[in-house]
Amino acid sequence: MNFFLIARILGLLLALEALTMVACGLFAEFDIITGDHEAASALFLSAAITGGFALLAIIPGITKTKHNTIPKREAIVIVGLGWILCSIFGGLPYLLCAPYMTPASAFFESASGFTTTGSSVMTVIEQWPRGILLWRATTQLLGGIGILVLFVALLSYIGVSSKSLFHNESSFRSGDLGLARIQDTATMLLRIYIGLVLICLVGLKAMGLTWFNATCHAFTAISTGGLSPHSTSIGYYAEWGNSWVIELWLTFFMALCSLNFLLFIVVLRKNWKRVFREEDARWFLGICAIVIILITAGRSYNDGISPLISFRESLFTVVSIASTTGFGTVDYDTWPTWAKVLIACIMLMGGCAGSTSGGFKVGRLIVFAKSARNEIIKTFRPSQVFRVVVNGNPIDDGARARIMFFLTLYFMICIAGTAVVGFLEAGTGISLESCAGTILATISSIGPGFDAVGPTHNFAELREPTKAFLGWIMILGRLELFALLVLFVPQLWRKY
Repeated sequence: MNFFLIARILGLLLALEALTMVACGLFAEFDIITGDHEAASALFLSAAITGGFALLAIIPGITKTKHNTIPKREAIVIVGLGWILCSIFGGLPYLLCAPYMTPASAFFESASGFTTTGSSVMTVIEQWPRGILLWRATTQLLGGIGILVLFVALLSYIGVSSKSLFHNESSFRSGDLGLARIQDTATMLLRIYIGLVLICLVGLKAMGLTWFNATCHAFTAISTGGLSPHSTSIGYYAEWGNSWVIELWLTFFMALCSLNFLLFIVVLRKNWKRVFREEDARWFLGICAIVIILITAGRSYNDGISPLISFRESLFTVVSIASTTGFGTVDYDTWPTWAKVLIACIMLMGGCAGSTSGGFKVGRLIVFAKSARNEIIKTFRPSQVFRVVVNGNPIDDGARARIMFFLTLYFMICIAGTAVVGFLEAGTGISLESCAGTILATISSIGPGFDAVGPTHNFAELREPTKAFLGWIMILGRLELFALLVLFVPQLWRKY
């Protein structure tokens, strides 16, 4: 294990984080509306601390190693530790600025930002300075593209081969990486990502939002993170005459950013044959449409709600949850039990592989569904040979076995995590629905859960150990389990 190489890359990653803190600090310092100097001081001090640790890691790494390639084992360690360190240092502004957070709460809020989960321990968001809220939205902007995928584009300019980093950053693992050199692909993804942010931002500004609110919501919509500078989320605009336009605009971008970003490169290259083979997108949009229709019809028929209102609420809520954004306009916790079961199912599913969304991803659901169908047919046609094909690519038995193991492990962690939350919150009167909701919301990067952590509540009332545990669960889900779990395997750390 080349620890000096790991230290060098992690140091550069922390330096990038420190620079973004400085940028948010400059906004806070010169904010003409609030002029909150305490927030600026907190961000500058956080940047100094983070930058100091970055230098301590970079200097030995430069002097002790001259490697310009990142081997696979070191890349795995960098990915896992990178998300952990960014979440830890990213919590410093919440610790150093009023109304102040505890260390566990700061880690939770920071991990929620970088993993684009959107869960929060802020009870009254408007009490926090705008500079801190901008930092909060910026963590989701960085986390959405994947800090380490963003880093690949930057590393290419300093002569470091970072292909392993790209492959191990789970959000952008795909067979289409042969479209270009890995650095070129990462750079193009970054341009597409920033382009979508700018389009969304300008649109929101044109609809009447302030530049600050438009920026924060654009950052968190494109990253499918869902953190809002308002305690009532998008419901803040419910009384506006054009609130439905704002909701439709955000719904479009939430759905768009739930699709594989590499598909956008294929579109730009006008490879329409590849576009029409994309099963992930068809399944994701199809499942969303079915759930929207069921909830709209059910609530209209059983509860007497206007079909138009029911459709509007269902459309925004379902896309927000399925994309794992977590923006809210209504309290879905008051919906019928059957509707909440559907919501829980799309929470687990999430978006497409290669998107900014969380969950176990639609592609794995497709493989599971096709494999289940084949196994059922084999009960009466045992000699028939089947081939599972997804997006035009055959899935071999080894890949299928890995997917089945992932899904099994994912559900086992959900069950075990629910039990751990129940144990940590023993004596508080927390319900099973709340415990399960906290795990679903955090491991799938959703944001809101059910009951005590539903869309009209937050995670502030949980105990400190529970918040720290859920912070780790967020990172575990964001890295799709293995990139974090592998850090606890002793063989990983042995010398070559």
